[in-house]
Amino acid sequence: MSATPITLGVIGLGMASLPHAKSLIALQQAGRIHCKAAWSPSVERRQSFNNRWHLPVVDDVASLINDPDIQIVILIIPPDARAEYVRSLARGGKHILMEKPVERTTQAATALVEIADAADVQLGIVFQQRFRDASLRAREVMLQGGLGTLTSVRVEVPWWREQTYYDKVGRGSLDRDGGGVLISQAIHSLDLMLALTGPVVEVAAMAATTAHHSMECEDFVGAALRFENGATGSLVATTAEYPGATERIVIAGSEGTLYLSGAELTIHYRKGDTESLGADTGSGGGADPMDFPHHWHQRLIEDFLDAIEQGRSPAVTGRDSLRVHQLIDALLDSSHRRRHVMLADQA
Repeated sequence: MSATPITLGVIGLGMASLPHAKSLIALQQAGRIHCKAAWSPSVERRQSFNNRWHLPVVDDVASLINDPDIQIVILIIPPDARAEYVRSLARGGKHILMEKPVERTTQAATALVEIADAADVQLGIVFQQRFRDASLRAREVMLQGGLGTLTSVRVEVPWWREQTYYDKVGRGSLDRDGGGVLISQAIHSLDLMLALTGPVVEVAAMAATTAHHSMECEDFVGAALRFENGATGSLVATTAEYPGATERIVIAGSEGTLYLSGAELTIHYRKGDTESLGADTGSGGGADPMDFPHHWHQRLIEDFLDAIEQGRSPAVTGRDSLRVHQLIDALLDSSHRRRHVMLADQA
C-alpha cells in the first residue's frame, strides 16, 4: 500500500451513494484516500451529502473532471447518463469505478469498455457481493476444485420492491435502467454465479411483469440454464415476492454441495465434512434497497485502489462484466422468442 493517499472524486449522490460514502469515510480515516470533490446535478443532494458526511462538494462537475490531482472517479449515476462522463474522464486519464450495470445494453456497455481500453485507464464495476467473506471463500473452493465436477446450479433472487420504488421516473424502464429485475437486481447474483461456475452456454427463459407492479419491464424471470461443461441449472428472480428474502446460490458438484445464502456459506462435502462461514446480514432484498453493510463496497474500492497502485486490473473489470450482460440478453431474448437461446448468439 502506498504511503501517499490516492485522490478521488465522486459523481452522483443518489440513494446508491450511501455505502460508498461510508466506505470513503473509513478509507480516508485510514489514510488510504483523499476524497477531494463530490458532485450531483441536484443542489439539495450536494448540500445533504456535505452536511451528512462532511466530504467536500463542488457546484461545477467540470472542475472535478478537469482537476489534475484526482486520479479516480466513482460514478454513481443511472446507466443512461454515463457515456459522456466516461469519455471525459478517460480522455483526462482518470480511472473509473462505476456502479452496475455497465450500461443499458450490451452494445453500449462494450462501447464504454473500449473507450477505457483505448485511453489505457482502468474501468471497474461495483459488484460488491463478490467481496463478502462467504463469496471469497466460495470462489476459492471452486477454483481449487473442492466440489469436483460441476453438476447443477440453482439461483434464487426472491426480492421485493414496493410500487413506490418504480414510481420514480425511469425506474424499471429501458430508456433509463435498460430493463427490470435482471439488470437492476438479479445482476448481482448472476455475476457472482458466473464468477463461481464459469460460463452459461444455453438458456430457456420466461419473463413477465406481475400484477404487483406497474412498470415497463420484467419483475419476474424463470429460466433453465446449461453450463459450459454440460451441467444444468435454474434461475428464479423477482422483485414481486413480499416481503423479500435473501438471495441464494446453490452449486452441486461430484464431491459436495455449496449453499451461498447472502453472506452465509455452507458446504457439505461428500466425504463427510461440513464447512460454514458468515451470517445473513441483509442484502437489500426487501423494501429498503440499501439494507446491507457497506464493508463489501469498501473491500471492492480497496481492491480498485490496489489495482491502480500495482498496475494491474481490478477484480471486477468492465470487460469481465460484459459476460453477465450477455447472459441477461440471452434470457430476455429467450423469453421474447419463446425458444432456447445459445449464448454464442449473444456475443
